[in-house]
Amino acid sequence: MDLPEVSLVAILDADKEGFLRSHRSLTQTVGRAARNVNGKAIFYADRITESMRKTMEETERRREKQIEYNTKHGMVPTQINKLKRDSSLSQFAKTAEPNAYIEPDFYANVAEPVTSEVYGDTKEDLKKLIEVTRRSMNNAAKKLEFLEAAQLRDQLIMLEDKLAKKR
Repeated sequence: MDLPEVSLVAILDADKEGFLRSHRSLTQTVGRAARNVNGKAIFYADRITESMRKTMEETERRREKQIEYNTKHGMVPTQINKLKRDSSLSQFAKTAEPNAYIEPDFYANVAEPVTSEVYGDTKEDLKKLIEVTRRSMNNAAKKLEFLEAAQLRDQLIMLEDKLAKKR
């Protein structure tokens, strides 16, 4: 028997005013639970603060608006059933629906190690290659392509180790 997935958010000391108990923070937290069909948010408090009252009013206003929209367009909220991912992306792709979005596997694009067949094996060649790799790494980081920069960094470390052994 499959039990429905429930998103439960409990806010302890909800009546303690502060940054995390402000109207905006409470509304965002309750909204997170509301993204689940069976979502629940519980405020634990001794009294209802102004922030809590505003959050409850805003939540109710949004709920009414959503129900009205759903009714007008004949929509029934349903839980999304995500596929369980296998460790291999290809296995996931086989079981996915034809138009399903599949998160790209960035780690499949690991930088190839630099070999002496491609570049010379002398100290001067290694120094030139280290400089080119360092420049490429810095350019990738400037473009916010951190995976590529990390791969180039690893390659750079490998080249510097190789150069140190040549000395």
